[in-house]
Amino acid sequence: MAEPGDPDAPQTSDPELHDDDLIGFASPAALEGQMRAPAPPPVEPEPEAPAPEPEPEPEPELVVAEPGPVAAPVPEIAAPTPVPSPPAAPDPAPQRARETPMSEQPVGIFASRREEPAPIDGAMGIYAVYALILFAVPTLGVSALIALLAVTGRAGPQGEVAASHFVFQQRTLWAGAVVALLGGILIAVGLGVFVLFILAVWLILRGAGGVLKLKAGRPIERPRAWLF
Repeated sequence: MAEPGDPDAPQTSDPELHDDDLIGFASPAALEGQMRAPAPPPVEPEPEAPAPEPEPEPEPELVVAEPGPVAAPVPEIAAPTPVPSPPAAPDPAPQRARETPMSEQPVGIFASRREEPAPIDGAMGIYAVYALILFAVPTLGVSALIALLAVTGRAGPQGEVAASHFVFQQRTLWAGAVVALLGGILIAVGLGVFVLFILAVWLILRGAGGVLKLKAGRPIERPRAWLF
């Protein structure tokens, strides 16, 4: 008869004995022959309580608004038109300016008021004769000869200013013609060039002075004089 623990003995399993030696080890309780306490029966899990069903949401009540009185449309208010500011009042004149009136007489030579000269009868013809006198030197006396023919054999203008200039031009041209003839004769003795030079300067100065006075509307004070 085989002893317990013999490997050749048939292995049997007793539910009331420990089977620890059959699986390769033995506990002290199994060696002493103590019986294993029966395993407690498995505890079945309690069934989960069913989740409560959600309560249905109440349907919203439809509120029908009662028609009220219709408000009248508010008219649009136009923007106010900007009112232009009144012009600034001029600065009052100082006391001195109100009490002291301005003098109507010119003060000094540079402050004199230039007045427009009165129209002169035959001014265009007088200006033309003065131009011929001034061009006498560049044209070698040809223009002076034309001017002499223009003022000879005709009556002068009626106005005082124009008449004085007319007489002044006649005296200038006739004197110039006589001196030019004399200068041509004196060329033979060496004095003709000097005489003709003085004649040219004299004609230019008298012609320019006559133009300035005619433009200012003033007469020639001494039209028959030989100076300027």
